[in-house]
Amino acid sequence: MTTASDIWTVVEPYLAAERLELDDVELLGRGPGTVLRVVVDGDDVNVDRLADVSRGLSRLLDNETALNDAYRLEVTSPGLERNLRRPTHYAKSVGREVVVKIVDGETKSTLRGLLADAGDQSFTIATGDERSVVKYADVLTAKTVFRWEKAPKPGH
Repeated sequence: MTTASDIWTVVEPYLAAERLELDDVELLGRGPGTVLRVVVDGDDVNVDRLADVSRGLSRLLDNETALNDAYRLEVTSPGLERNLRRPTHYAKSVGREVVVKIVDGETKSTLRGLLADAGDQSFTIATGDERSVVKYADVLTAKTVFRWEKAPKPGH
């Protein structure tokens, strides 16, 4: 099987023609249980659109000789809580609550707060009055957090 970056170069032009953005490509597992997850984003992403894109990508990838191992194709949208892996993911999520696990030398820590800014090399998390600038290279994992707000009780 080829790498996720190789698949990216094959899939991205197809999705651009479909007016969708390629958000991520992941190869998960090994052997016949391998999952190829393609995450797409755009204005009109719904279940029907994802099914159409999945069929198109399946035909496209069937013609790729480098993908000769068995895999299961999964086409999805980023969802309410999204993993942040690339600077573009962070830029799209400015203003949202995030949880970020970082490493600084031997020390690992977790930051939780509002993603205030995202640049090319780093991003800023605001927690109360504090602001922390984090380099992407120091991130172990990062994701947005979705909070269900309780609806007020009727009559209150």
